[in-house]
Amino acid sequence: MAKRIAILGSTGSIGVQALDVVSRHPGRFEVVGLAAGKNAARLAEQVARHRPRFVAMADPAAARELQGLLGPGGPELLPAPEGVALMASLPEVEFVLAAIAGGAGLRSTAAAVEAGKTVGLANKESLVLAGELLMRRAAERHSQILPVDSEHSAIFQSLLGHNRAEVRRLLLTASGGPLRAVPAEQLPAVTPAQALKHPNWSMGDKITIDSATLMNKGLEVIEARWLFDIEPRRIDIIVHPESVVHSMVEYLDGSVVAQLGVSDMRGPISYAMAWPERLALDLPPLDLSRLGALTFQPPDPVRFPAFTLAYRALEMGGTAPAALSGADEAAVEAFLAGRCPFPRIASLCEEVLEAHVAEPLRSVGQALEASDWGKQQAARRVMG
Repeated sequence: MAKRIAILGSTGSIGVQALDVVSRHPGRFEVVGLAAGKNAARLAEQVARHRPRFVAMADPAAARELQGLLGPGGPELLPAPEGVALMASLPEVEFVLAAIAGGAGLRSTAAAVEAGKTVGLANKESLVLAGELLMRRAAERHSQILPVDSEHSAIFQSLLGHNRAEVRRLLLTASGGPLRAVPAEQLPAVTPAQALKHPNWSMGDKITIDSATLMNKGLEVIEARWLFDIEPRRIDIIVHPESVVHSMVEYLDGSVVAQLGVSDMRGPISYAMAWPERLALDLPPLDLSRLGALTFQPPDPVRFPAFTLAYRALEMGGTAPAALSGADEAAVEAFLAGRCPFPRIASLCEEVLEAHVAEPLRSVGQALEASDWGKQQAARRVMG
């Protein structure tokens, strides 16, 4: 019987690749719902191919555009903007792929958890903003959260069949991003076009810039802290330019279990979608003999200080990670718009985090407010 799925963020990079997996396995999945932010034209194309019963747009103007494109006889258009979260909790849906970028994805992820769905989590900000709350509620509502980030999927796979009490460290690998080899004195002159040229992965603009600053790796530390219930001091980052080892788990006896694979997000996406099974994918095999060598090195906190802020935010606790995430969204937006130089992304985030007075986290709404505060503070500092 086909697994009934909803894809939130279907027009983004993860959503498009997830639908590619669906197309390669006819009869395995039934696309019940598709939701997007503003790209009505692409969503209309996806609707024509996958025939979902429900669609939703986060942006009301885009929802009106979509309605015009679909015409009569199409799927049910859920009201904007609340329709995205509503889709996540529909009784017709078994599996929710949460792939809406940034803090905007938190409400729909929380709705899926509250409804007891199995969630494929590609929206790391959900756990960055409200990880403690979401994981506790997932346990109470019997909602399973399966990681889609390649690093967290690798850790998830490397933990299978092992005793969690025997884990010494989680080792998150980082490609180093497109600017890994750029001399420090040249970083202020880096353009958005340069920073968006990731050497290994095809991703959206925000996550690609976060990869360039290594903020993405810091946010993944926060995500891993809650997803795997492990102290931040036992989560380390290792730069691995080849992006073949997607992450590792070190055990008490010194053994290290790693997950390796080609650099293609359809691997971790399909693993979450088909869990507990694996799907055949038309991907090239990993040829280690052709690679010849795999290299590893520590991250450089002087040239790329952004990832260190995540550890600081976890130490502050409460709303601090949400404020950091919001600041990063605004800082990346400013850089892409040409309003601030590349190194300013990290310094803006640091200033906002230092200005934040962390409060104990009690609700999703409070997490979103802290994220919005971080955005406003960073944007104000850019303008100033």
